[in-house]
Amino acid sequence: MRLLVTGGSGFLGRRVVLRALDQGHQVTALVRSPSAQDLMRGLGARTVHGDLNRPAAAEAAFGEATADTLISIASLGTGHAPTVVAAAEHAGIRRAVFLSTTGIFTTLDPPSKRVRTAAEATIRSSVLEWTIVRPTMIYGGPDDRNMCRLLTLLRRCPVMPLPGGGHHLQQPVHVEDLAEVVLRAAQTRAAVRRSYNIAGPEPSTFREIVATASDAVGRRVVCVPFPAGPVRALVRAHERRSSRPRLKAEQISRLLEDKCFPIDEARRDLGFAPRTFADGIRAQAQSRHGANLPPTAPPTTPAHRPATDGHAGTPVSEVLA
Repeated sequence: MRLLVTGGSGFLGRRVVLRALDQGHQVTALVRSPSAQDLMRGLGARTVHGDLNRPAAAEAAFGEATADTLISIASLGTGHAPTVVAAAEHAGIRRAVFLSTTGIFTTLDPPSKRVRTAAEATIRSSVLEWTIVRPTMIYGGPDDRNMCRLLTLLRRCPVMPLPGGGHHLQQPVHVEDLAEVVLRAAQTRAAVRRSYNIAGPEPSTFREIVATASDAVGRRVVCVPFPAGPVRALVRAHERRSSRPRLKAEQISRLLEDKCFPIDEARRDLGFAPRTFADGIRAQAQSRHGANLPPTAPPTTPAHRPATDGHAGTPVSEVLA
């Protein structure tokens, strides 16, 4: 395949690019900054300059890439789906895989849900041979900002607070398993014009996740349940006082939602066979010193920090959002 990848310098994107190159595909990455360009070229990918905030520039970059397949990992929550779809159609790209999120199924009503839902509708109405991949919370590797921070916390603290008791279900997916299924989707005819929820092999409660992660770091941690209501009130007060709150009341509310998804269709069409959480978190705990760490781009300044997808590289406060 001749791939054009958006979001290639991110947590998931770097792994998709590396895996695609290892499989012998030609990879061109859409980049906006010199640091992203250096990172992608360091991995062995070609680059084209483009900015999804500027539709004309994006259209020119997509044409320059001369790709036959698009893998769009850039967040659908930023409102860029119409630009990406139009640029791909104009460039003559027929096949496209888009990364969305199972977060669109939340019972809450955050603004990002409406943006992502509209983005999926734009994709489905296009002439592209599209596939939408919706991962749950992504973890894995020492550059993971979800479980990596949880592991650090468990190493340091003998007590773990559990909002609402930690009885609600989660189903995290390992980043390497997700990267593999993204590439399989791009090469599988059965996946055309289909959407897939991508998750771990089975759901676990937050309490079980904490216990499994504690075993991975060799610590005995006491879980302490506490009511979520008072915590939400405190966090709302924090939000009102902070211009950039590290924790939001919505995130506490989402801890009280079950987030478990059947993966039978992905198993059937894409050969998806995710590793267990126990295996994934054990390997991650052992790799915390940086073994096999994909290169990362230099940190961006607050004014230019890209929006994350709620699953790909969110802070620990959103670990199960």
